Amino acid sequence: MEEIKIFGHRNPDTDTIMSSLVLEDLENKAGFNKVKAYRLGKISKETEYALNYFKVEAPELLEEVQPGQKVMLVDHNEFSQSVSGIEKAKILRVVDHHKIAEFQTSEPLFYLSMPVGCTSTILYDMYKTNNIEISEKIAGLMLSAILSDTLLLKSPTCTPKDIEVANDLEKIAGVNLNEYGLNMLKAGTDLSEFTPNELINIDSKPYTTNGIKYQAAQVNTVSIEDVLKDKEEIEKAMKDFMDSNNVDSFLLMITDIIENNSQLIVLGKPEIAEKAFNIKLKDNMAFLPGVVSRKKQIVPQIESVL
Repeated sequence: MEEIKIFGHRNPDTDTIMSSLVLEDLENKAGFNKVKAYRLGKISKETEYALNYFKVEAPELLEEVQPGQKVMLVDHNEFSQSVSGIEKAKILRVVDHHKIAEFQTSEPLFYLSMPVGCTSTILYDMYKTNNIEISEKIAGLMLSAILSDTLLLKSPTCTPKDIEVANDLEKIAGVNLNEYGLNMLKAGTDLSEFTPNELINIDSKPYTTNGIKYQAAQVNTVSIEDVLKDKEEIEKAMKDFMDSNNVDSFLLMITDIIENNSQLIVLGKPEIAEKAFNIKLKDNMAFLPGVVSRKKQIVPQIESVL
C-alpha cells in the first residue's frame, strides 16, 4: 500500500507538527490508510519541549513531493505555505482552521475546516466522531497545540470550543493546563541561539493579495526589549529576505506572551500597515496593545486595506 504523507505548513509551529502526528495516529487507528507524518522545517524550542515532555519523536523532514504523491494537509491550505511540488500532488484530506485561499483540486476530497483557534480542536472531534480512544500522549500533543495557538486560551482566536476541548484533554494528558502551558510557551521564548535570519523565520508565512506580496512573521517572548536590542540586525535580515524573495512588505510581530501585546516592525509599504492598524510608524515600529494573533488581528486588517 502506498504511503500517504501528512504535513502542515512551512516554518512549522506547534499546532502544525502536533496535528500531523495526531492525524497519523487517527488514520492508523481507524485503519483507513497507510500514513506517515512529516515536517516542512525545523522544530521550534516550544514544540521540542512538548515532544520531549510526552516522549514523542519529531516527524522526519520532507523537502518535496513527487507528482501524483498522495498527501493530507493539516493547519494550512495555501500552496505558497506548503511543500515543494504540492501543485501536482493528489490531496486526499485537508484539516484546517484558516481561511480558504484559492484552493483547488482536480478530484473530490475530504475537507474539514472550522472557525476555531487550533487544528487540533478539529481533530479532537474527529476522534469522537469515529469513536476512537485518545491516548495520554496524543491528548498531550493536542493540548500543547491548543495552548500554543491560543496563548493559554487568552488569544482572540480562542473559542468556547477550544476551551472545552482543552479542559477534556487536560484530564486525559494528566497535566495542569496552566502550569504546563506556561512552561511550554516560556521554552519557546528563548531566542538567544537564533541568528536574526533564523529569528524572522521561526514562524513566518507568505501572503499575496491583489498582486501585493507580503510576509507576516511572529516571535514570542517575555521581554520585547530584549529582542529589540538586535533591531538593526533584524531589520537587515528582513530586508535581505524581501530582496531575495521579491516581497513588497515584511511585518514582524514581537509578542509578549505575559502581557499579551505586540511590537510591530514593518519594512516596505508602511502606509498599508499604518492604515490597517490606524497607527503612525516611528523607526519602522509601532506598539499594538492587545494584539497577539496574526491570523485574526494582523492578516485580515492588511487584506482589508489591500
